[in-house]
Amino acid sequence: MDLGLGGKRAIVTGGTRGIGRKIVDLLVAEGCHGGFCARDKAQVDDCVAALSGSAATVQGAAVDVTDDGGLQDWIGETADAFGGLDILVANASALAGQASMDAWRVGMEVDILGTVRAVDAAVPFMEKSDDASITAIASTAAVNTSGGVRAYSGVKAALINYLSGLSTNLGAKGIRANTVSPGAIFFEGGVWDVRKREAPEAYEAAVSRNPFGRLGTPEEVANAVVFLASPAASYISGANLIVDGASTTRVQF
Repeated sequence: MDLGLGGKRAIVTGGTRGIGRKIVDLLVAEGCHGGFCARDKAQVDDCVAALSGSAATVQGAAVDVTDDGGLQDWIGETADAFGGLDILVANASALAGQASMDAWRVGMEVDILGTVRAVDAAVPFMEKSDDASITAIASTAAVNTSGGVRAYSGVKAALINYLSGLSTNLGAKGIRANTVSPGAIFFEGGVWDVRKREAPEAYEAAVSRNPFGRLGTPEEVANAVVFLASPAASYISGANLIVDGASTTRVQF
């Protein structure tokens, strides 16, 4: 299937590790001009260097999504450099796994307000696109309780609601909005890599709960994200796509 991404202009927040990095890789491989940000400049530079041989234009910057002016300026500068903007993927997350007030604050600041800031800065450019789409990375933790209380679950649920609202309010402007909710995803240095080493019983329990008998990969999530963001998904908006190998124990409707 031709996703129709050749020449499209995309921005990804949190684009240097794990799921975010694979989203950037796939967008560029499909012919998108790609801009991405993360807080770690060394990781940004490594990612730019790795993608520099592609035919597409690739731009990376060390930007914190909690910096109102910095994020807005970077998105504007990147969109101007690309001659417009078609795709926004909001991936940056604080991974606030606790239930303390500090966890709630950082989760709201990064996952929710970081996405709101990115959307507000991107929409004026996306209104001029013929194939505009916004995709945010949520989590199955938002729709399937694990028995504990975590800020992460609450902020990801709010993110799904926010993107659903955007889908109805931006539809008349030709801008689609969706979320992708990954389940347990394994990559080196990620949360589940740490749990495999430090809490092997929790890791093995997650594997055993999955009907596929394994955890997912960043590539599998990126495939779903890039499809939803592409013109091939032109009539899909307001959706929350679960990518978890059927481990979520609820009917998806």
